[in-house]
Amino acid sequence: MKPLWRWLLAAVCALLLLLQALPAQARGPEVLQSSLQRSADGLQLSVRLALAPSPAVEDALLKGVPIYFAWQTEVVRERWYWTDKRISAAARTLRLAYQPLTRRWRVSLSTDGGAIGTGLQYALHQNFDSLPDALAGISRVVNWQIAEPGRLEEGVRYQAQWRFRLDLSLLPRPFQIGMVNQPDWVIEVQRNLDVPANNEADPRPESAAAPDAR
Repeated sequence: MKPLWRWLLAAVCALLLLLQALPAQARGPEVLQSSLQRSADGLQLSVRLALAPSPAVEDALLKGVPIYFAWQTEVVRERWYWTDKRISAAARTLRLAYQPLTRRWRVSLSTDGGAIGTGLQYALHQNFDSLPDALAGISRVVNWQIAEPGRLEEGVRYQAQWRFRLDLSLLPRPFQIGMVNQPDWVIEVQRNLDVPANNEADPRPESAAAPDAR
């Protein structure tokens, strides 16, 4: 019979191997706001996150490695008799890079969801004086249209899902090796929201208000 300490050592080794094999847990940013607005202009999404990078991500940025964050949304119609029907989808990618000469942070926005890697076409660039300011701009969307006007029927149940993540697939090849099991590089959060059944009523113009009864 093996001594007790050998059994304990074997159990500890097995536990360590098991922990190494488990998938990395995502560092989910705190969701400060998440809301939908439905109107005649379509469906708009507003989200605000509290995003703070790990030391490993910040170190890579300071060394000149660009980091990519992706927003993805999907609106589906719920169907009890079949799988949910996708009504619309939207995506945007934000590239964050540090500029050593100016000591500023540059955020570039691409809405070309079909392109990958260097094929991304950027429509907007913005510079920030600090990393927290740049991350604040990356981690929020305001009135982002995720469904065009006329795509949603009145009185029908829809659900919208949004997802925010650090896109490892766009990192330089050397950084992609082994990143799947690196918790510091797994940043992701998502939510499901019920879409309002009807368009919000337009605010009543002040000129149309009924006069005070005298």
